[in-house]
Amino acid sequence: MYFNLLEGETVTETVDGAQNATASAKGIDWSAVLKTVVDWFTHTGIKLLIAIILMIVTFAIINGVTKKIYKRLQKKKADETLSRVCTQAARIILKLLVLVCLIGYVGIETASISAVIASIGVGISLAVQGTLSNFAGGVIIIVMRPFKIGDYITSNGQEGTVEDIKLFYTHIVTNDNKAVVIPNGSLANNVIVNSSAKDTRRVDIVTQVAYGSDVALVKKLIKDVCQQNGLVFKDPAPFVEMSELNESSLDFTVRVWCNRPDYWTVKFALLDDIKKALDENGIEIPYKQIDVHVKEDITAVAERKD
Repeated sequence: MYFNLLEGETVTETVDGAQNATASAKGIDWSAVLKTVVDWFTHTGIKLLIAIILMIVTFAIINGVTKKIYKRLQKKKADETLSRVCTQAARIILKLLVLVCLIGYVGIETASISAVIASIGVGISLAVQGTLSNFAGGVIIIVMRPFKIGDYITSNGQEGTVEDIKLFYTHIVTNDNKAVVIPNGSLANNVIVNSSAKDTRRVDIVTQVAYGSDVALVKKLIKDVCQQNGLVFKDPAPFVEMSELNESSLDFTVRVWCNRPDYWTVKFALLDDIKKALDENGIEIPYKQIDVHVKEDITAVAERKD
């Protein structure tokens, strides 16, 4: 009898537990869910919203301040390359600092994030060695300054005016208005010809005249043309000498000095004026030609005479 009662009680308790479990599984405690959501919004949610607002405001302030600094540097006629690169670097560094501070404010552990970023950085650095070499080249160009914004350079088979210098790439514009982007790594490790480094430039021209021309007269005519050009320097004086006996022409080397901005103007003007002066004095400018002399066989000529 005792065991039966215990059995009955045990069965009853088991059935009641199963019913309670089934009821709790079917019904969701929405009040607990709502409380959890409200707690998140009142703590983490508000912090996240404040962090987003602070990020937008501080980023706008950083952009405005760096722009004002750049404009002030321009007014003080500071170096264009250093001004632009330094303001860009300051903008990026300040924004990164703001992001790190806001992440810590929200409650995310910055130490773990830093470790993840460091590990990702190691993997990325191994995959983008070329990009890192471009970064190193950009630092070298900014520090050593082989050229600056506005200079006319020639490198890697490309030439043009430097429009912008960034940490990874240098942007140049060619004479026919094409935009060329050159990696800083290749620029830093190759020969760079900077045509704007000096205030003056030398114009070199080779003039060809036909054999039989009066050498003294040709030299006089070319010198007169050079001296009459107002953009050509009188000191050093224009240089005109016969430099080569070519296959079908006498070659005269012409060298004059001028201010760097006048280089192309002087060169085109001299070519035009020298051609006119030679034509007016009857001096021929030859084209390439080959004289062919045919010699007949003496035996064949004698047979024809017979």
